[in-house]
Amino acid sequence: MRQVSVDGFWIDITPVTVREFGHFVEATGYVTVAEREINPSEYPQLDPSLLRPGSLVFKAPPGGRVDLSNFVSWWSYVPGADWAHPSGPDSDVLGRELHPVTHVAWDDVLAYATWAGKYLPTEAEWEFAARGGLDGAMYAWGDEFQPGGRIMANTWRGEFPFLDLKAEHERGTTEVGAYPPNGYGLFDMIGNVWEWTSDFYTFRQESIVTGSCCGEVNPRSDEPSFSYDAHEPGGAHIPRRVVKGGSHLCAPNYCQRYRPAARQPQQVESGMSHLGFRCIRRVSPT
Repeated sequence: MRQVSVDGFWIDITPVTVREFGHFVEATGYVTVAEREINPSEYPQLDPSLLRPGSLVFKAPPGGRVDLSNFVSWWSYVPGADWAHPSGPDSDVLGRELHPVTHVAWDDVLAYATWAGKYLPTEAEWEFAARGGLDGAMYAWGDEFQPGGRIMANTWRGEFPFLDLKAEHERGTTEVGAYPPNGYGLFDMIGNVWEWTSDFYTFRQESIVTGSCCGEVNPRSDEPSFSYDAHEPGGAHIPRRVVKGGSHLCAPNYCQRYRPAARQPQQVESGMSHLGFRCIRRVSPT
């Protein structure tokens, strides 16, 4: 934990929706990363059969409890999965127009933000917005996960990854705004989908500014070198950026990342079925 401050900005009330992203694609003819052909030379460690356009899709393991350290038990690379086909080539987004858009990689969200005349938030800006004025609280709505028994965000209910106690229509992503807003009137800052930030991933201690009486001002991580992970497929040359907020897959028995403080790295060339974004406008663009 450390104290930081940020200058003024406006942030989207909800994550960017399928409908909004569709308007962008229609206006520009943009082709997302998940729809593009893959260069095999960039992924020499991967099975060539996987080198087809697609994205990672969550699939609950059918056999019950699994080793929670082995994420391949519930993540599958699905050729043909993309923002308009979230479960694979035979799926579509009919009826999901107000759900957050998913399967968007860094290039995709940056292209959308540029088209919209906006920016992606830094990690500090995102976290400030997510807290909704509750400085230091465990969650975006206070210190109790379900105050008075009220469900405050779209997170996993049950035992992850095989037992989902939600009704069928509530599983996966939900329409933006389906759960209560935080103190700033922002919806889905927690749960539903993870959200991209502009910061490259580093460990907290690597970016602390020492000798400051008042903490960092507008901190950001623009240096990709600390973000590489040689243990991930292709990770030695693929930068990672910070994603925030958790998703509908975050559970008490697993990641518990439905907190404003939570963070994890995401390879910039990868979209996933629980990853989206929202944009900001700064008072003084920098």
